[in-house]
Amino acid sequence: MKTSLVHKVPKTLLNKGTGFLDGYTHTLNPYTGCAFGCSYCYVRQMPVSLFRQEPWGSWVDVKQEASQVLAKELKRAKTKGKVTIFMSSSTDPYQPVEYKEQITRSLLEVMGQHPPDFVLVQTRSPLVTRDIDLLQKLGNRVRVSMTVETDLDEIRKQFSPSAPPIAGRLRALKQLRDAGIPTQAAIAPVLPSSENFAAVLRRLVQRVCIDDYFMGDGSEGKRTRRLGMASLYQQIGKEDWYSPEAYKRVAERMKAHFAENEIWISQAGFEP
Repeated sequence: MKTSLVHKVPKTLLNKGTGFLDGYTHTLNPYTGCAFGCSYCYVRQMPVSLFRQEPWGSWVDVKQEASQVLAKELKRAKTKGKVTIFMSSSTDPYQPVEYKEQITRSLLEVMGQHPPDFVLVQTRSPLVTRDIDLLQKLGNRVRVSMTVETDLDEIRKQFSPSAPPIAGRLRALKQLRDAGIPTQAAIAPVLPSSENFAAVLRRLVQRVCIDDYFMGDGSEGKRTRRLGMASLYQQIGKEDWYSPEAYKRVAERMKAHFAENEIWISQAGFEP
């Protein structure tokens, strides 16, 4: 799917953390829209997508001059108290357009100059490794949360064909770990996976977060049901994985390789 780009200058960037992300003072989205266009993305059912009347994944708004806006807002926010940032809540900060536009990189540069108390970088893209130099400067104030919903790339292709292959994400986790960047693997949402999944992740991270549609889409699974996800599971013969109980299967497999304090469930795993 070809992605149309629109360049806009935002008035604001930092939004108050609410709902699932109320543990953060702010959320930060370098872009509006997301070219990965994952079938299960809860943002498809949010106003930013519904009012656009264009297919999710077909458009991206680029927030020009974002670094100048953030610098002003961040300095102001820091005078009022603790600042914790979730980047990003409704887009991927390292989607393909970031290669050229480098909006996310410019925002990390600002954070290096005016460090927040904590920032979580949520992505599914190996492009995050390009910014290891900036992430290192943030030290323990940052965590990169890499989405790895499954270890089976044939499953990834069924649910998110435009997203980066699983192998690339695993290599990125290794690079981040070797560079000393705090990381976690976010199995979110839980997709069908193999019994070897936990062993694969154990070699790369010391922290995993498990989340599903029913806990993590912000509406107890209602948004996901409206997306018709159940029928996709039926098409591939994996109906048993579309269940509020499915995450427990993954959690049990993780327990064979991870300590209890290394396994986090849903919202707790994304907290600052």
